[in-house]
Amino acid sequence: MKILFIGDIFGSIGREMVDDYLHRIKNKYQIDFVIANCENATHGRGMSKKHYDELSFVGVDCMTMGNHTFDNRELYDYIDEADRLVVPFNQPKVLPGVGSRVFNVKGTKIRVTNCLGCVYMDYRNANPYDEIDKYLDMECDIHIIDFHGEATSEKITFASYCSGKANAIIGTHTHVQTADERVLRDVAFISDVGMTGPYESSIGIDLDLAAARMRGLNQKFAVAESSGQLCAVVIEIEDGKTKGIGRILINDDHPFES
Repeated sequence: MKILFIGDIFGSIGREMVDDYLHRIKNKYQIDFVIANCENATHGRGMSKKHYDELSFVGVDCMTMGNHTFDNRELYDYIDEADRLVVPFNQPKVLPGVGSRVFNVKGTKIRVTNCLGCVYMDYRNANPYDEIDKYLDMECDIHIIDFHGEATSEKITFASYCSGKANAIIGTHTHVQTADERVLRDVAFISDVGMTGPYESSIGIDLDLAAARMRGLNQKFAVAESSGQLCAVVIEIEDGKTKGIGRILINDDHPFES
């Protein structure tokens, strides 16, 4: 079983990169199941119903979210029918959504779980350790967890904690792909899978506006306009055992090789 996990899809350029490359990646790596973090899919803030449908149509089987899950309030209108969507299980309990889902793929039950980190994140989110054991004990053949957080140390520690009960802990949120992919105590791990969106940007934001904001000027948030990049990992699992994880990086400096 080969599972593709696409890093944070950011705005229209990120969606275009998925539309352009997903089919080619699936063919090259013989992908069986596709997961993508989509919390920034609509103009860098949340995800609309239109873009949920668009990503479903191009072949994204499961969509995870993060701290920007409800930035686009339209999500409240369709979240109950969105059977490909997984939101962080440790978000405030007043918020709707499913934190873990099982997908039947060729007779294999793949569970996808989403959680938020605590370090440098919103204080309203619960500690993921408080509830993760419940999800680790749920029935499935393969378990993939999207850990949406800032701190690499928190993500590495969480992966070690889940050893023996999860197949992969994939870090999202920082939008910068790390080079630490490995199988850690039988768990496929990477601190951050990276961003799928504008290549010439500050984690998706226009560089000049980002610099102005850093200087203290009150500039409006704007998605960068540039060529795109796609960041992902391929997780390989055989008979329920994690065999490997490999990075994919596609941009102007790293062209796709079919």
